[in-house]
Amino acid sequence: MRLLGYTRVSTTSQDPQLQLDALVSAGVEQRDIFSDVVSGSRKAVDRPAMNHLLDYAASGDTVVVWRVDRLGRSLIDVLNTVNDLQDKGIKIRSIQDGIDPATTTGKLMLNMLATLAEYERELITERVNAGIAAAKQAGTQFGRPPVNPDVIAEKLAVATEARSKGKTAAEAAKLVGWSRATLYRHTKQSDE
Repeated sequence: MRLLGYTRVSTTSQDPQLQLDALVSAGVEQRDIFSDVVSGSRKAVDRPAMNHLLDYAASGDTVVVWRVDRLGRSLIDVLNTVNDLQDKGIKIRSIQDGIDPATTTGKLMLNMLATLAEYERELITERVNAGIAAAKQAGTQFGRPPVNPDVIAEKLAVATEARSKGKTAAEAAKLVGWSRATLYRHTKQSDE
């Protein structure tokens, strides 16, 4: 009858300390906390620490999470994870949400919170896409800035001359601040 914790943050710039502190306060031993640094868009079974937790947990154990959305981003993934755990006789507890999916009310709350979390993420995606569209309409250029063809021609001439004097492609490319692949690409483009 162990308490096992699970934390997830999407990027290394995010700090899981809030989740870790909550799990320890809930009685989970530090050694029994499994942590992923991976986007929630990846299914739970595709996350390394979640996989380890699923292999480690046994019937009678309780998996404790800070919030139910740490289990996954989509309702389907959260529910699949909860069902997988429950099928193995493993309980789930969400600290922040106060959810116990072993009860009818807990199942209802789990479904509602997972649905609301998915809805919120979709709204964020819509806002980001609208912002990108507005920026493009306002003339913002995305991606690499265009390179002046005269600069490319000058660098190509320097690299070609260096090659004719016995330098390797890598050495010639380095002279002009390119990689060998960039030199080959520009050489090919100038031959066309």
